This record gives sequence, C-alpha cells and structure tokens, in this order.
Amino acid sequence: MVRIGFEIHVQLGTESKLFCPCSTRFLDAEPNTNVCPVCTAQPGSKPDGINEDAVEKALKVALALGCDVVEKPLRFLRKHYFYPDLPNNYQRTSEPLAVNGELAGVRIREIHIEEDPGRYELREGLVDYNRSGVPLIEIVTEPDLRSVEDARDFLRHLRAVLDYLDVLLYPQIGFRVDANISIEGGERVEVKNINSIQSVVKALKYEIVRHKRVLSTGGRVARETRHWDEARGITVSLREKESVDDYRYIVDPDIPPYRIDAESVERIRSALPELPHQKKERFVREYGIDGSAAWTFALDKELATFFEKLVAKHGVKNALSFCLNLRGELNYRNIYFADVQGKDRFYKLADLYFTGRITKPVYIEYLRKTLDDPDFVPGAQEQLSDEAIREIALEVLKANPKAVEDYRAGEKKALNFLVGQMVSKTKGRADPKKAIRILQEVLRAS
Repeated sequence: MVRIGFEIHVQLGTESKLFCPCSTRFLDAEPNTNVCPVCTAQPGSKPDGINEDAVEKALKVALALGCDVVEKPLRFLRKHYFYPDLPNNYQRTSEPLAVNGELAGVRIREIHIEEDPGRYELREGLVDYNRSGVPLIEIVTEPDLRSVEDARDFLRHLRAVLDYLDVLLYPQIGFRVDANISIEGGERVEVKNINSIQSVVKALKYEIVRHKRVLSTGGRVARETRHWDEARGITVSLREKESVDDYRYIVDPDIPPYRIDAESVERIRSALPELPHQKKERFVREYGIDGSAAWTFALDKELATFFEKLVAKHGVKNALSFCLNLRGELNYRNIYFADVQGKDRFYKLADLYFTGRITKPVYIEYLRKTLDDPDFVPGAQEQLSDEAIREIALEVLKANPKAVEDYRAGEKKALNFLVGQMVSKTKGRADPKKAIRILQEVLRAS
C-alpha cells in the first residue's frame, strides 16, 4: 500500500514581511535590497510585532479548509538548524494556528505560520536575504493519499482554493511541497522543496518505483530526506530524516503570544468567497452542464469567470464549447488561464466566432495564436461569400479535370480530393458544408 502526505509551504501575499516592514517582493528586486537588521539578524536587532495581515490570510486558508482555529494564544518557537540562508540559525515558526481540517477527503492535520529563509545559490556560494522573513503558512496533511493521481488531484484542488482566496504572494509560483511517501514494508521518506505539481507527480512516481525495487530485492528503504533533481528526473539522498528533537524547539522570548479573538474568526469566515466545489455545484445547478466540465472550469478561477461572462453573452452551449476548447489548449501548455496575457482578446475571438464572421478552422487557429503570442489580436478574417466560393469551385474544377472525370464516373474519393483543394484555396475562410454544397452544384451545372 502506498501512503502519501504533504507539507505544503505557501508564501502569503502581504506587503511587508512577518516581523519587519521590509517589502516581500523578492523576485524582481536586486539581491539584498529589501532587507533590514531584523530579517538579516544583525546583532541587537529585535523583531517587530507580528504582521496581522499574515495572520488574517492564514485564517482565511484555515477556515476554507474546514479547520478548527486553536483558541489558546499563538506562540512562536525557534526551530534551530544551520544553513547559510538562515541568518539567525533558527527559523521562527508558530505553534498550530488551526487543526483538524479536510479537503477532498484528505485530512489536514495542522496549519502554522513561519518565516521563509533566504535564497542560497549552492554552486556560487551566494545568499540573497530579500526572501528572508517573508510570511509562510505550512499546511500539513495526514498520509491519506493512496496514489500519484490522487496526490495530483488534491494539489490541484488546493491550488484552486488558494487562488479563490487571493492569498498567494506570487500566483505564478504557487507553493512548495515536501512530499512524504512510504510503501508497506518500508520506512517513510521525505522529498524536499518540490516547486510544481507536475514535479511532485514525477518525484512520487520515481520514489514509488525506487521503493518497490529496493523492497523486491530484500533491501531496506531508509528513513531519510531526499532532494528532487529536476534536471535528471531523480531523487538524491540528502541526510537522515530529522526528528522533532533535532530542531531543539524553544519558545521565542522576543515575540509575545498573539491572541486570535472569536469575532475576527467569524468576520473572516463570513467573508469567505465561493470556493471551487461550491462553484462546481452552482454551475451544474444553474447551467445544467456536466459535472466534469463544471469541475474543470471551477479549478481555474479566471476560466470560470470567463465562462460565466460568455454564458451571459452567447449562451450556455456556445460558452461550454469555447471554454472546453480553451481548457484543452491550456492543458497542452500546462498553464492556467491566469497565466495568459490580454484576456480581452478571447472575448473578441468569441464574438467573431459566434456571430459567424469566422469559420471553426480559423477560430481554432486564432485560439492557439492568441494563447501563444501576447501581441496577436484576432482579426475578422471574414467568411467568403457564396459567389466567392463558387468562383473558387470553378477554378478547382478547371485545374483538376481528371478528378472531375473520375467523380462523374462514380469515384467518391474524387469528390473528397476536390473538397480538399477547395479547403486549401479558401484557407479556412469557407464553411466546409457550404463549400461542399456549392462544389456539387457547380459539378451538376457543368
């Protein structure tokens, strides 16, 4: 039996860091510019009070995942370990903020707040502390997942929840995952710092095969921490798995306990947005669409919004068709609709197609170009008139007398050939059914 659990690290979208006023925006900043004595642990520096916006965003996540908020005052601990990206030589991490949640049948053991370390470039020996002190939450699940597919679906669902709550610092990054995996007869192995759902899937598949191979040959799967090597597609042993005692937790004397009052909890709970599973149920109920399609849209917040706007203008049937095609193209590119620039172009494309100004082949061509080229604007490559199609039919018949002769002799393949020539000449600007009808009319009249 395979058992999989996760520790998921989510960078919260606050303006300032957890214990100091420095900006959290580290991606585009010059190294070590969004820093101060607190987040670089200069001698004598003391942390400010906790960032209340971070606490509020953490509570939003906890309540959306059905967790019970812990009633006692929240204390911060020092988690000791030594690495160049950790200037204090300890990480400030809270006791559980919330416990006993659930998402898609997977139990959430706890959620707590902690500060992110800096970024250490091992090969160059350089450290950038811009990220040091950025507020994180860690979502810890029970090992309830039994397959790679279940793990992937759970993470997609969680990612959608975080998008709906609008709590991510950088939505394009999402979250980092530590995956814990074991197979009956072997020890639990942790794979650290996996940066995408796609990579989690690859890492889990690799580990399952590795565990089975070791056990089938009479070996022992060691309890250890491993690193996912994206370039090679393998996991690599880092160290023996730490225990709680190895971190030598102590209460941080510089941070007073933080009390979360019941009124704040209820205020945040009452303001929670419609969540993915609720949106799916509403789509099925209101629009009568298939549950699978509704869930596909609900998992992508911006695609769901786009779908509803299309329904309002072009009806359910057209909106469903358009968005399923769009979702398929997004899946092929492994992106969300939020990742696409210039979304107004898709409304224009829908208008062109559903008002009959472009054919389906042109629509599909434009859809792909709009996704791949942020500067491409769908134009009205108008459908050809009946008279223009008739002229092209005459040209095709004149250029292919042998095919015309074969058609008159009863060769059905000859008509297919002539239609192909028509499609080529019209370059997708003629409705295929109309082109065939006009071609046959010209054949009968000639």
